[in-house]
Amino acid sequence: QVQLVESGGGLVQAGGSLRLSCVASGRTLWRYAMGWFRQAPGKEREFLAAIAWSGGSTYYADSVKGRFTISRDNAKNTVYLQMNSLKPEDTAIYYCAAPKGVYGTGFDRDQYDYWGQGTQVTVSS
Repeated sequence: QVQLVESGGGLVQAGGSLRLSCVASGRTLWRYAMGWFRQAPGKEREFLAAIAWSGGSTYYADSVKGRFTISRDNAKNTVYLQMNSLKPEDTAIYYCAAPKGVYGTGFDRDQYDYWGQGTQVTVSS
């Protein structure tokens, strides 16, 4: 059973930064791609970023490209999302996710099977 636990959310002013963490238990991360999503009230879940199992390839949605950075520390079984230049429209619940399959890129938003409980990010104007 895979469990993902996010942390690092909070309230920040526009232009500020936050770093989200996602710790995995029940599996070692090094063979798996990982992704970050978010969902704002009344909106569909948005696929934000992914990092391949090797860490050598990343994907970003246009809405966060140049502002957010996904990274991983396999020794800590942790994936991060560094968020800079935050905007009020970034306000949402942020989720990390993992696929069942190994050695993938994580670039397909439909391949994710395991989800964390989410962490709230609120950006004030």
